[in-house]
Amino acid sequence: MLKIDIEEHLLHFKQPAGTSRGVYTTRRSWFLRVSDGSAVGVGECAPLPQLSCDDLPNYGAVLRRFCDEVEQMGEIPYEPLRDYPSMLFGLETALLSLRRGSLLFDTPFARGLQGIPINGLVWMGTFEEMQQRIEEKLSQGFHCVKLKIGAIDFDAELELIKKIRSRFNYHDVELRVDANGAFSFEEALYKLELLSQYALHSIEQPIKAGQWSFMAELCRESPLPIALDEELIGVNDPDQKRQMLNIIRPRYIILKPSLHGGMMGVREWIDVARDMRIGSWITSALESNIGLNAIAQFCSTVYGDNITFPQGLGTGLLFTDNIPLPLEIRNAQLWISNNS
Repeated sequence: MLKIDIEEHLLHFKQPAGTSRGVYTTRRSWFLRVSDGSAVGVGECAPLPQLSCDDLPNYGAVLRRFCDEVEQMGEIPYEPLRDYPSMLFGLETALLSLRRGSLLFDTPFARGLQGIPINGLVWMGTFEEMQQRIEEKLSQGFHCVKLKIGAIDFDAELELIKKIRSRFNYHDVELRVDANGAFSFEEALYKLELLSQYALHSIEQPIKAGQWSFMAELCRESPLPIALDEELIGVNDPDQKRQMLNIIRPRYIILKPSLHGGMMGVREWIDVARDMRIGSWITSALESNIGLNAIAQFCSTVYGDNITFPQGLGTGLLFTDNIPLPLEIRNAQLWISNNS
């Protein structure tokens, strides 16, 4: 008989994390502790405010109801949980942890034998703040840097990117930008053409989600590869996933288990994308180390050994009061220590 306890937890950012949707200073998570009487597993449910499709005012009560079902059934009711991805991910992690201990997936990464390459993330801020943060990432050895754009003046952002490119060509530093839907459709193509001068890898979510025909047009016309992120939120039915990707045809999709259907849903997205020759990578969604550890181990089993494409797994150092786990960044890679 399973028993699941829920603990609400508030994490605090070391520095305000700015996006075009606003600035985060704290992060709320619900930790699950599942026990079968002899072993204990832990998972994290971490919806993003005003973004997750399961960001509910009565989140704790709904989570409790699903936990009660899991206690009674002894397993996860996947179909009802499709529309609650952060809850599903937390339950998936907790049960894997219960049954497998710290080795959620038996991979070289999970055993501490390999690292996963990651991008350095630069949050929005003033021109000076973003320039300083870029310098820090480059000095730390990152060869792939992701910039959040759309909050300060676009000309200033272009100038920032131009400065980077004047010092580092695209062979030395891969640049990704994330607009978080900040552009209007009318201005998007012009801005994409300006950005494309600087040999960027891709732009993430240039316009707001839910405009499939507009996004499809941008993907056809853009000189810069487009990656979907927010567009995938709330698209939880497998047939609808295929329909959406078939219409929009992006170059990439970016997958977060807490937002995009848990581990089950992310596997579905990857399978559909591979069928259409659409690339993908996995990122965390500002979880604590509990969630980050599960996402990274999951990433290592989904994409196999020797991952070369930088993933978005560098958020573990953002909080002043994170959960201590043996995760560390070495040479622009995420590693697990002492897990073999």
